[in-house]
Amino acid sequence: MPNQDQNNDQLAQLPIDQFYQSIGSSENGLSADQAQKQHAKFGDNVITAAKGENKIWKFLKNFTSLMAILLWVSGLIAMFAQMLELGIAIWAVNVINGLFSFWQENQAQKASDALKKMLPMKATVIRDGKSEEIDTSEIVPGDVIMISAGNSISADARVISSDSFQVDESALTGESTLSDKKAEYHHGEGKFAEANIVYAGTVASAGSAKVVALSTGMNTEFGKIARLTQSQQSKPSPLELELNRLTRQLSIIAILIGTGFFIAAIFFVHYPVAKSFIFALGMIVAFIPEGLLPTVTLSLAQGVQRMAKKHALVKNLNSVETLGETTVIASNKTGTLTQNQMTINHIWMPEKVYTVTGQGYVNNGQVMDGDQPVKSGANPDLDFLLKAVSLNNDTTVKPTNKPGAQATIVGTPTEASLVILAEKYQLASQQLADENPRQKEIVFDSDRKRMSTINKNKDGKFTLYTKGAMSGILAITKNILDDGKVRPITDDDIQKIKAANQQYASQGLRALAVAYRDLSNDESQDLSRATAENTEQNLTFVGLTIMADPPRPEIYDAVKKAHQAGIRIIMVTGDGPITAKAVATKIGLVSDKARVISGDELTAISDEDLRQAVKGEVIFARVAPEQKYRIVKANQANGEIVASTGDGVNDAPALKQADIGIAMGATGTDVAKEAADMILTDDNFASIIAAIEEGRTVYSNIQKFLLYILNSNMPEAFPSVLFLFSGGLIPLPLTVMQILTIDLGTDMLPALGLGSEKSEPGVMQQPPRSRKAHLLNKSIIWKAFGLYGLVASLISSAAYFFVNYSYGWPEHALFGSGDVYAEATTITLAAIVFCQIAAAINARTKYTSVFKIGVFSNHHIITGILFEVLLISLLIYVPFLQGLFNTYALGVNEWIFLLIIPIPLILLEEGRKWIVRKYFLKLNK
Repeated sequence: MPNQDQNNDQLAQLPIDQFYQSIGSSENGLSADQAQKQHAKFGDNVITAAKGENKIWKFLKNFTSLMAILLWVSGLIAMFAQMLELGIAIWAVNVINGLFSFWQENQAQKASDALKKMLPMKATVIRDGKSEEIDTSEIVPGDVIMISAGNSISADARVISSDSFQVDESALTGESTLSDKKAEYHHGEGKFAEANIVYAGTVASAGSAKVVALSTGMNTEFGKIARLTQSQQSKPSPLELELNRLTRQLSIIAILIGTGFFIAAIFFVHYPVAKSFIFALGMIVAFIPEGLLPTVTLSLAQGVQRMAKKHALVKNLNSVETLGETTVIASNKTGTLTQNQMTINHIWMPEKVYTVTGQGYVNNGQVMDGDQPVKSGANPDLDFLLKAVSLNNDTTVKPTNKPGAQATIVGTPTEASLVILAEKYQLASQQLADENPRQKEIVFDSDRKRMSTINKNKDGKFTLYTKGAMSGILAITKNILDDGKVRPITDDDIQKIKAANQQYASQGLRALAVAYRDLSNDESQDLSRATAENTEQNLTFVGLTIMADPPRPEIYDAVKKAHQAGIRIIMVTGDGPITAKAVATKIGLVSDKARVISGDELTAISDEDLRQAVKGEVIFARVAPEQKYRIVKANQANGEIVASTGDGVNDAPALKQADIGIAMGATGTDVAKEAADMILTDDNFASIIAAIEEGRTVYSNIQKFLLYILNSNMPEAFPSVLFLFSGGLIPLPLTVMQILTIDLGTDMLPALGLGSEKSEPGVMQQPPRSRKAHLLNKSIIWKAFGLYGLVASLISSAAYFFVNYSYGWPEHALFGSGDVYAEATTITLAAIVFCQIAAAINARTKYTSVFKIGVFSNHHIITGILFEVLLISLLIYVPFLQGLFNTYALGVNEWIFLLIIPIPLILLEEGRKWIVRKYFLKLNK
């Protein structure tokens, strides 16, 4: 019976008889009894999902963050301070926020689950000498499996026989070039390079093969990498760490203020200790920003929704902000920076070079001779080249009618590009195939690097058409087709062809040579004797088709935007160094002085040298899975916030290790999507840059909210300062319930509106936020307490004294009770609310004028302001609420005063922003 601990490379080298004996199988496959025993031993052929987080703990986590704990304690303190309704209200805020966070992340998880693609459902196996179709989960080691083009491969297996068999292993290796697979053992460069071994999770692109399963399920290479990924522990996001820091800061500030008021109440006002303690508790609760947690959650949730519209599905709310801190993106090339659609862009012929317009697997261009389009019949030599690549072709391109979807190819990307080329040339390929039926195929293999077909012409003669690598074609070429004539090929011709090939290769382009030979009558008599050795000789060279996987059209702007934002992009690819560097320089990723480090070099380099290498311009080519993981760690060791992209199984460990793992939604494997924090539904690098912009906006909006909410703390505390330091001569201009009305009532909706603010102009012209920078910084403290908080304190206090003045103060003492006292506290409360209206508008931008972005452009803030006015009106005029909040009905003159308050405050801030823009920003530049 097969032993899954055996080394695949060892099994691949055994003679076939020994191999069957070792694996416990035969040409007739397993018997039903053997298959049953194998299934009992090894289980289902599935990749076991990582054990999910306990749902109860996942739910409770939303109520146990440091900020949430602070709110639970605040509610408890409020109850001890004989403010039961307030305590319940604070707890209600916490409960609603926790439920919303859990719901939002659960929705994101459902969306990512919907994107998962299952392993192929059915496979054809031979058991008891008969072919039968079974579920792929039932495949066991020793099963003989029949694979054809388009099939996904469901187990690690050894190839027993093959016919032009090619496999797309990019999901495992990251390399876009198809791998040739055959029965003979040969070990190529790098890991997973055995010529006669295929791996689970890869796809058969061309030909067919008979294979024998070696490993299944979690014992496959696919499964081993999945297990490695599942064992990695998740880390707290930078935002979680920053919010914890902010919570500690605000807690210390609130406790210090409460302690100060407790001491002052005893020694200056001579309050009883119990009454002073309750008063101090009320002030502590007042200084806790109860709205911070729901605002952060809503801001993140809105960021998630905006990102989803830009093709980025975020699985975890905190990942949104982490994107905004990203300093390095480690990106795949194929399919992310490029379109993953091989395209012909030039045709090189001895007498002329043609260009080909359009990109991708769709007929959207033309063959051009200079600035003139040409089509079938325009040039005999060009006609012949297109005829050759059309007849020597096994690939079908199936177009799609779905907007934005790619055409499906059955075959190889190289041949698909030739199919589209023939369409652009308006060549009747099917008619050509009918008139020149194929008689024999000499299949492609990686040693010869070419493929040939023999076709019967309309005149009854036979022609050999050959395409392949230039070096291999030139080695068997005798003649050249030059301007309609066949002549002997010269050394000058060969040098000219090689020079053209080298020129294109330096640009990251790939040349495919085309040649032919008319067979003699003797050769045509018995084509069964035709082999590569006796037929592929004395060919006539026709020309070169030049192809590349074109960059995505939007990649140029995306890369430029990333660089302007101070983000470095490191290409990490399975492709060769020349192609990697050519593409990277073409799209502006790096300069031509960038260092290219191959996988072999990376193996030999020390961790310290790698850390130094990733600080500069660098490209990594032909890397193995564990190496990509190492590249991410090296950048993190340098203090970088790393986003890593990936689609294959090989990318999963790096995706898990990265601060932000970004999987491809269209082409990504389940393992990659499971490991990632974000999934790109369009596999587009430009979507990453758009998501980073949203991440920066979210952080900026949290700071705007913080500025807004702290702005009201100063005028809330100032009346108590007057009360305490006057020794009680100035009655409290603002009661504790009125203070909490601002925090949990009037301030909440405008604050939530700030969480939905769009990106401020220039957000992507700034470098990433430093890890040393914090949400609560000197600028916010100065604005909140030293500038606008102080102005609001003076305005609200002036309103309090004005009401008392209108009733005879200072001839007699300030009123400490009755209607006049209620009216004075009411105007103080209302003045703070209207100062906050100005604060909400001012906080919308850091430097840009609000008149430029539109005062009314954020309808959430406008709605919040209208709610503020409505709520304060209800508190002022509804009798029940008047008694609860100690308010009094205001007259017309008072309302005129209140409505005027925001105007000078907005104009004052506009003046400050103008000075900053005109002098300080220019100076910094």
